[in-house]
Amino acid sequence: MSAPKILVVEDEASISNLVVSYLRKEGYEVFTAGDGPAGLKAARSVKPDLIVLDIMLPGMDGLEVLAQIRREANPYVILLTARTEEVDKIVGLSVGADDYVTKPFSPRELTARVKAALRRLHSSGPQAGGLLIFKHARIDVAARLAWFDDQPVELTAMEFDLLRVLAEHHGMALSREQLLEKVWGTNYFGETRVVDVHIGHLRQKMGEETLIATVRGVGYRFDDERP
Repeated sequence: MSAPKILVVEDEASISNLVVSYLRKEGYEVFTAGDGPAGLKAARSVKPDLIVLDIMLPGMDGLEVLAQIRREANPYVILLTARTEEVDKIVGLSVGADDYVTKPFSPRELTARVKAALRRLHSSGPQAGGLLIFKHARIDVAARLAWFDDQPVELTAMEFDLLRVLAEHHGMALSREQLLEKVWGTNYFGETRVVDVHIGHLRQKMGEETLIATVRGVGYRFDDERP
């Protein structure tokens, strides 16, 4: 099995070199780009499994790069941002990022996030196979495909994992903290707001908000009926 391919798009050489050093120590095949247009070109040619993408880039900012990438492919994307305002993080997630890390950050934390994401994407454990079948939804865990009312729906890696966890716990109310642990991993240090954003994406793509119910004061519950 070939090593996962990671693209680091960062214009600050010191940060890029540090991130690349940590990731290559883990055995990943790492590519770099120093501005927005170069990052988009590299994403198209390299077809990485995961992209570490800075928001503040010359030539084309990271959010525009991300929007372009999402029209063409579905890699896992971690945003790097020096911005601390909540709205900037949410905009990034709304455009299609799976996760974000705020500068200054620990390269060990970023590496842990990368490892957890790639582990989920290439899992060979007991959750790696099987079909989850409901009245409206059908989920192929091994192929990472989903259908709603027999129509295929394209989901990001994080959206799929979130849907899978909710479906596997059908009828159970899961808190945002539980979903963060099960989907993002125990090393996640971000905010629970990311769960709400991805739930919103799922509901929109499913075209049916009632399948994922909001449980006030707790979190969310998957309410699709068994066939």
